[in-house]
Amino acid sequence: MLVLNRFLIPPDTQDAFAERAHAALEALAARPGYLSGRLTRALDDPAHWTLVTEWESVGAYRRALGDFDVKMRSIPLLSESIDEPSAFETLADAAPGGPVRVTPSDRAAQPWR
Repeated sequence: MLVLNRFLIPPDTQDAFAERAHAALEALAARPGYLSGRLTRALDDPAHWTLVTEWESVGAYRRALGDFDVKMRSIPLLSESIDEPSAFETLADAAPGGPVRVTPSDRAAQPWR
């Protein structure tokens, strides 16, 4: 599972934002099921930032959000992200030089149930 939180950060607050993002990433990285994470900034417009994390499952991510340290260090930052979908399930991947591997969806076939 991939989580993409996008931010629009004014130039005069970017240093403080980066420090808070590092703390948020550190808290998330300490949780079970965390696979990787990175803080990125757009090359063409440095006001656009993204916090990208990868998780072994939806459940691992949701449990991480319930952790006290994550609530204190990550949730305030994540609440400042652009209001748009941020959690994505992986439906296909490929290793360098490898074939595409298709993964079935974890979504319920009938989500209204």
